[in-house]
Amino acid sequence: MPTPDEILDLAYLQASQHSNQLVIDNALQTQIEYVARNIQNRAGVRLLLACLLAKTHRPALNILKPYTEIGDSDSYSGRTYDEHYITAFVIKNRLPCNNTTAFLTPALRNISSALTRDTNLVGRPPRLYQTVLHILDDVQQNQVDARDVLVETIRWLILIRDEQEQRMKTLLSGLKTVEADAQLSVESIVRIIQQHLQQPRSSRLPVLAVAAAYQVTSEKLGERILPLASHNAADFQSQSLGDLEITLLDNESVITSFEMKQRRVTINDIDHALQKIQRTDSEIQNYVFITTEHIEESVLIYASSIYETTRQIEVSVLDCIEFIRYFLHIFYRLRMDYLEAYQTLVLSEASSAVSAPLKEVLLVLRQAAESRDEE
Repeated sequence: MPTPDEILDLAYLQASQHSNQLVIDNALQTQIEYVARNIQNRAGVRLLLACLLAKTHRPALNILKPYTEIGDSDSYSGRTYDEHYITAFVIKNRLPCNNTTAFLTPALRNISSALTRDTNLVGRPPRLYQTVLHILDDVQQNQVDARDVLVETIRWLILIRDEQEQRMKTLLSGLKTVEADAQLSVESIVRIIQQHLQQPRSSRLPVLAVAAAYQVTSEKLGERILPLASHNAADFQSQSLGDLEITLLDNESVITSFEMKQRRVTINDIDHALQKIQRTDSEIQNYVFITTEHIEESVLIYASSIYETTRQIEVSVLDCIEFIRYFLHIFYRLRMDYLEAYQTLVLSEASSAVSAPLKEVLLVLRQAAESRDEE
């Protein structure tokens, strides 16, 4: 019997050799394409891959029972298949999927019954989950073979990956480079970042915008950023004090921490940050909130009072765009290096944190700015 890894590798080989659909009827093929292309929620395609792999590996399983809590002899751990095999597979082949399991998403993590067509998975968009359940039910009813659906799903992921990479290559080829002495003004770069942050599902971008600033000035400041935690990781899971942590070049202790908000910062947010610092017994000196929303005067006053109370920790609340604008004027000769660093960070992020369309928007915005600069 082939191992799960061997099943996936063989399915990938077969999928990559066929540009057209395999032995799948048109209606089912349309459903698979919808799940594979859905950028709003990538958990659906991970769920599909994990369950199809389990059924292909052990045909006696009931594909609708991916929870050992069900307790039946034909139930299984979909999360195990997802984490142990699908994760490595999608990373190795650069497939447009989340790098983390689908079974820890809110819609899937607290279930202990079979996933029938009538199961109400509370997730968005509802149609995505309904479609996945219909596909799985068709497999369980022997209307289609699990391996065929697995291959077809992978085929669509390969097509989507190649489409995205080709679009990205085309957009990148149209950009100027720092080496070619391309220069944009500070305000042009700020406008690019501001418009990018205004896009839907852009909550990861403020982290990357600030990280890029520290990345290009690390040697000058004598400070460095620690590796960024996963976008979906809570602070208690990653054991971090914020979204971005700064240390001295020769020291591992965090001295500055940034917490990003795409909403107004509140006094409760500041109190919660202080509680985190106390729990970790940190040597942190500077805790900075970066927000994309209006800052209340009362919050600024409260933040400024923290140092008088603690005599160790300074708390500040800054507007994201103004922070970037001031930074670029202070380090004016590094402004293009900053834009390059931000672009690199954005393009290298997992699709679960920064979607392919959001990456493409950045390149389009930069291309438009460089075109205006030529006029």
